[in-house]
Amino acid sequence: MFVMSIWGTSLSLSSRSLAIALVLCVTLLYISYSFNACLLASISRSLQQSNLRNLLSLTSTPRNESSSNSSSSNDSATPASNPSNNSSNTTNRSISSVPAAVGIANSSDGSPKYQLLRQPGLRPSRHLPDTLIIGVKKSGTRALLEFIRLHPDVRAAGSEVHFFDRHYQRGLRWYRHHMPYTIEGQITMEKTPSYFVTKEVPQRVYHMNTATKLLIVVRDPVTRAISDYTQAASKKADMKRFEQLAFVNGSYSVVDTNWGPVKIGVYSRYLERWLLYFPLSQLLFISGERLIMDPAYEIGRVQDFLGLKRVVTEKHFYFNATKGFPCLFKSEARSTPHCLGKTKGRNHPHIDPSAIERLREFYRPFNNKFYQLTGINFAWA
Repeated sequence: MFVMSIWGTSLSLSSRSLAIALVLCVTLLYISYSFNACLLASISRSLQQSNLRNLLSLTSTPRNESSSNSSSSNDSATPASNPSNNSSNTTNRSISSVPAAVGIANSSDGSPKYQLLRQPGLRPSRHLPDTLIIGVKKSGTRALLEFIRLHPDVRAAGSEVHFFDRHYQRGLRWYRHHMPYTIEGQITMEKTPSYFVTKEVPQRVYHMNTATKLLIVVRDPVTRAISDYTQAASKKADMKRFEQLAFVNGSYSVVDTNWGPVKIGVYSRYLERWLLYFPLSQLLFISGERLIMDPAYEIGRVQDFLGLKRVVTEKHFYFNATKGFPCLFKSEARSTPHCLGKTKGRNHPHIDPSAIERLREFYRPFNNKFYQLTGINFAWA
């Protein structure tokens, strides 16, 4: 009887211990499961945040600026003895690599935007321009820009930035921000025709980058002056006649050289300033007349000058007989055939032939000087 009592007591203790052990096991399993679940959730959130940061970094403006940019507004330096020195460009073309490639699409302002692709590549970033279209106003600068932008390795600012003539005090960081995103191997380009005739601009461009390539579209200065006047008259209904503005005292004997449309056509005067800072080898002169009649030829010269493969050819153009102007089968912004705009190919008003002849006489010596400086005879009458 005593033995059975001891056995019953032991059995009760054994059952109680087993219950406690089971409770402990269940508790440990719950704690382990909760810890692992929290750990996995934390890792998942970290990965999602990391992927989001990588994606957002593709659309952010690089913050690393050259220390030289802070002193870029100083105009006091003089040209170096070696104009081909491009040391100032070393910080201009820095590109950071990330484990993602970019595909190019077009935004509404004409500058490219970039999309993340699932393959290795480079991070897009903004750079100061390698090439400038500096003039000349009403000679075909917009046509040149739109034509050369057909090339996949050329990216250009969508509008005239006017940095070197109006906003220079804002600094190179501001200028860089107005440039499009590019990837390695692409050329950054900007067009502002007033650069060619603004006194301070050659030195300022030289300070930015001594190796900058310069594109200059030129046109018969008489025709250019009439085109300039036509554009101004289209915005002002009560504007005086061309002949009244181009000459002093209503007589064709004295040309008013202070009138903008006439003054700009003295190309040799402005070119001499640029040649103080840049060698002729860094300037390419495009015939405005030939750009209209044979755009593929002139764009071919531009591609060669920029070291680009000849991608833009005659297959990209067709001639609009109504406008008397070349149009595009497609462009960077549009995939359908279109012309450049209503202002291109605008009809000029009738000008007294005597006034035109007098202007040709006035420009002739300046044209000859320009031919000598460039080594090109544009054969303007």
